[in-house]
Amino acid sequence: MAIGVFGGTFDPIHIGHLRTGLELCEHLGLDEMRFMPCGDPPHREPPGTPAGHRLAMARLAIEGESLLRVDDREVRREGLSYSIDSVAHLREEIGARVPLCLCVGLDSLVNLNTWHRWRELADYAHILVAVRPGWSRPETGEVADWLAGRRVDDARQLLQSPAGGVHITEMTLLPVSATEIRDALAAGRSIRYLTPNSVIDYIRDHNLYRS
Repeated sequence: MAIGVFGGTFDPIHIGHLRTGLELCEHLGLDEMRFMPCGDPPHREPPGTPAGHRLAMARLAIEGESLLRVDDREVRREGLSYSIDSVAHLREEIGARVPLCLCVGLDSLVNLNTWHRWRELADYAHILVAVRPGWSRPETGEVADWLAGRRVDDARQLLQSPAGGVHITEMTLLPVSATEIRDALAAGRSIRYLTPNSVIDYIRDHNLYRS
């Protein structure tokens, strides 16, 4: 067993999230990728959509895909949603030996030192970084120093240990934005093909993102 965790507000979840999660899962040979909707993000304004709706849309979006799951621990937990708390709690559940990979984007990596107890993340999980071609990792500063002894170039090597490594992989990330989807809905434009039809139906049925 090897598990990936992909966090975000998912407001709403869309094909960019889903395709990235699936490709990362296959790239590493993970047994499952868990989408973990953030309840109360500490680094940005609270999402305009209640966590229960965002969680429901995530569950609808992954239906029928055996490699993808939804983890609701951050929605259930009160207070700010710190990644360190989530991976530590998940580590307790799965045991000490199971490889666990926290999936983030390059924007998160370069600002990792602003995260709560960020240096402890690698004690509980590997860090898997998805970037666009032509990426540039941090070259100086405390994040670069922290990366220096943790870089793993062969993704499959991550699965030889439960935690502690950082792997950076280039991906052709789909140019889909949750912000643009919300703006389109507020303006009455179609979002077909940007998110699964089940999510579109849910948004319509619950009258979400309307101006």
